[in-house]
Amino acid sequence: MSGTSTIARLRAEIRHLEPGQRCSGAVLPFEVPALDAQLPGGGLALGALHEVLGGERGPPDEAAATLFTAGIAARTRGPVLWCLRQPDLFAPALAQAGLAPERVIHVEAPDEAALLNCLEEGLRHGGLGAVVGEVPKLSMKASRRLQLAAEGRDTLALALHRTPRPSGAAGQGPPSAATTRWRIAACPSVPLPVPGVGRARWRVELLRVRGGTGTELTLEACDATGRLDLPAGLADGSGAEGRRELAS
Repeated sequence: MSGTSTIARLRAEIRHLEPGQRCSGAVLPFEVPALDAQLPGGGLALGALHEVLGGERGPPDEAAATLFTAGIAARTRGPVLWCLRQPDLFAPALAQAGLAPERVIHVEAPDEAALLNCLEEGLRHGGLGAVVGEVPKLSMKASRRLQLAAEGRDTLALALHRTPRPSGAAGQGPPSAATTRWRIAACPSVPLPVPGVGRARWRVELLRVRGGTGTELTLEACDATGRLDLPAGLADGSGAEGRRELAS
């Protein structure tokens, strides 16, 4: 074997051992071209950790972040493990975002350490569509453990931070090993020609993505299949709002 081929083989083995290099390569697209275009592979990487933050306005943004997470989990295959500290998850709301109650396995952990352990075990199981953890914070060490537990499988790891986060750089949170980080905030609903409440809208910010560029979009909230959509005026190009690219 030549020296060149030996070096190439060693480099390949090193890449395989590096964190973030052992995922399955499969992705879960949002099916919103303006959003999928910002994600390497055209969607959320399976076998990887993704973080979701609420905005700064408390319960409305917290609910938006929770339903955004539920919509992602709804579009995976298989059961969904949802780990939380307080039994305040509203199943009918998750169902409206496409996540049927019979798919969800709820785990109420006594403390944060136990919750993280449950997330790791769920990810290592390998037979789940998604593992969701409601965590107030996530250290670099904890995020690395979750990323490593997810790699090599087709299970999505979703860390949901329900604590309000301000806009701007200060609200992006501490460094982590997550592949993507999102911030979700509620917007006024779609106006209707008759009295009533239209489909909810969210401001969806891709704050950080490994190997890609962040972005910010105003989207219609998840429908009964867990899918987001561009508002009609933006979908046909007639709207005044636009996409704002963010630093990765």
